[in-house]
Order: sequence, then C-alpha cells, then structure tokens
Amino acid sequence: MKYFLSIFFIFQLCFQSQAQKTTIGLLKYSGGGDWYANPTSLPNLISFCNKNIKTNIQKEAVVVEAGSAEIFALPFVHATGHGNIVFTPAELDNLRSYLLAGGFLHIDDNYGMDPFIRLQIKKLFPEYELTELPPSHPIFHQTFEFPAGLPKIHEHDKKPPQAFGIVHQGRLIVLYTHECDLGDGWEDTSVHKDSEETRSKALKMGANIIQFVLMANDPIKN
Repeated sequence: MKYFLSIFFIFQLCFQSQAQKTTIGLLKYSGGGDWYANPTSLPNLISFCNKNIKTNIQKEAVVVEAGSAEIFALPFVHATGHGNIVFTPAELDNLRSYLLAGGFLHIDDNYGMDPFIRLQIKKLFPEYELTELPPSHPIFHQTFEFPAGLPKIHEHDKKPPQAFGIVHQGRLIVLYTHECDLGDGWEDTSVHKDSEETRSKALKMGANIIQFVLMANDPIKN
C-alpha cells in the first residue's frame, strides 16, 4: 500500500511539473477550530513566491481534508487556526501515508491550537518527538537569510518563536511554527495593520518554507 502511494504521489508531481503549475493545499479539519482563518494569507504568500523566488504556483490554494485522496496531489499542505483540531483514525492513517509518501505539512499556530495540535501530531507519529529546529537548519537559509531562526511576527504570550519538526529518514515532513503567527503576517495589510517590515519578514520566511519543500528538502541536506 505504501509503495502504491509513493508511486501515486510521484506521478502527481510529474503531472504538475508537465503542466508547469504547482498547487498547494489548505487543510480543513474537524473539532471546532477555525481552519479557514487568515483567508488572504496563502494567496498573498503564493503571489510573493511567484514574484520573488520564481515559483509557478496556482494563485489559489485548494481546500483539502486529511482523509481525502486528493491530498496526494499536493506537495505542500498548510494548516492554521485558533482552537481545537481533531482527526479521525482514518484521517490520521491517510495523512500519515501522505507524509511518508513524500508530502509536507506546515502547521502555523494562529494562537490557541497548541495543546490540541500537539496531541494530534503525537497520534500521527507516536514513534517521533517534535524537535525544535536550530537556526542553522536549511529552512532558514534559502533565498532569504534568517540567522536567528524563526522570526517573531505577532506577540501573544511574550514567548520566543519556535519552529518544531518531525523528521523521517532524514527528510523534514512536518513543520510546526509556534508563538510566531506567520499566517497573520501574510494577510493583507489592512487586516492586522502590520508594518511593511513585519509583513516582509513573514512573507520571506514563508517563501523559504515553500522553497525548501519544493526545491531543497533533500535527506542528504538534513
């Protein structure tokens, strides 16, 4: 089954390459949390990436559920929200298969989802621990340099921003950004009234994540 999923995933990526377009996903989940938060964030990030790091991503992310077959067509899936997040056993199994087959999940805590998402990640990969990524990790050193690691975008609890990961066979497959709020920084300026400097940091870090996933997530380098 895992072999079939890997072949299916590779086929989808090849098809996207031939079509000269990549599509990324927004994860829809149950539990009551607002998976749909920050509606302008991904379109703005995609536009920034297409302009500044020469990606060719469809301008709108597609909404995808953890248990769907469609998730295997997406090299990158983003999840956010402020509250509870729940996956069924079937969804966990499908999401795990997707990630082990070559997919990538970026979870950005929009403040309030931390205790819930940690529980779900533990169910997803009970054999692994979330590990904080050091500032030297390649994800912070793509087109844009972040020598101190993950930037702080929005203040909540006066805690430092942290980037955690799950690494499988040398490949980063889950990135969890906490006490940072990248997605808020990707939103339209009118939403949070962030300065251009703050928005620029958020978009550049987001572009680094996209670039790392699409171009540089090589087990040899991690």
